[in-house]
Amino acid sequence: MYALEGNRASKIWLLKMVKHHFWLYLMLLPGVLYFIIFKYLPMWGVIIAFKNYQPFLGLWNSPWVGINNFTRLFSDPTFWILFKNTFILALYNLLFFFPLPILIAILLNELSKEVFKRTIQTMIYIPHFVSWVVVVGIVYMLFTTEGGIVNEWIYSLGGEKINFLLSAEWFRTMVTSEVIWKETGWGTIIFTAALAGIDPQVYEAARIDGAGRWKQIWHVTLPSIRSTIIILLILRLGSFLDTGFEQIFLMLNPLNREVGEVFDTYVYTLGLSQGQFSYSTAVGLFKSVVSLILVIGANYMAKKIGEEGVY
Repeated sequence: MYALEGNRASKIWLLKMVKHHFWLYLMLLPGVLYFIIFKYLPMWGVIIAFKNYQPFLGLWNSPWVGINNFTRLFSDPTFWILFKNTFILALYNLLFFFPLPILIAILLNELSKEVFKRTIQTMIYIPHFVSWVVVVGIVYMLFTTEGGIVNEWIYSLGGEKINFLLSAEWFRTMVTSEVIWKETGWGTIIFTAALAGIDPQVYEAARIDGAGRWKQIWHVTLPSIRSTIIILLILRLGSFLDTGFEQIFLMLNPLNREVGEVFDTYVYTLGLSQGQFSYSTAVGLFKSVVSLILVIGANYMAKKIGEEGVY
């Protein structure tokens, strides 16, 4: 009886909360529906990785093969090449791209002229809205050996033209540089918002204690946004092996494929071009499991050092 009364009270309380905050829940509804339809429901497709999926048989009638697709993946010599290429590109992005939005947000925060600050912010946000097709097209125009500005400049200085676009040595540098140019400005938004929440009195107290600009950044700014940095780092690790299909696919050619072929392009080749749906799903599931392990591990380490983490 007490349990029934407790359940009834909980339902009444929940209905009152929904009624009281009706418009907030209504605004939340599109986001919830988006995640249910496009994120959670497609997760049922993961079972394809454990089947020999045949489109004419359908999802449920296709025969089960257990972990055969994963056995094939891990025994394939191509797997380690893909893992190496994907890991190195992901590590480049983490080491060279992730810190830059933090640095630029701090530098923008130090600007006193609001008009100048807004102008720079607008200019560095714009590349985010440019498609990868256009970005790669611009790169080709700049670095091609047939009239590219960069190679023409090198040649005018007495050097020899460098085939950046067909070179395996330059591939990872080019890809990482494109990501930095395109996404760094957009990545500053969250850090700029976090910096805006710092109490100005803390800076005033630091100045009274004799701290200069650099010491204020080191002892006030960075500690104040440390939790934001850690949370975004954890979320970043959740997509660690997602190096970006469109960009890599557009930059690939027969001469740089040995260092440029990653899991994303491999899944496209097998899944769409060759129709190996089950095997390509197994590759995607492997990526997801690795990302999950990285997120759990990073969140555990964050709590160990006294931060809240993601959950």
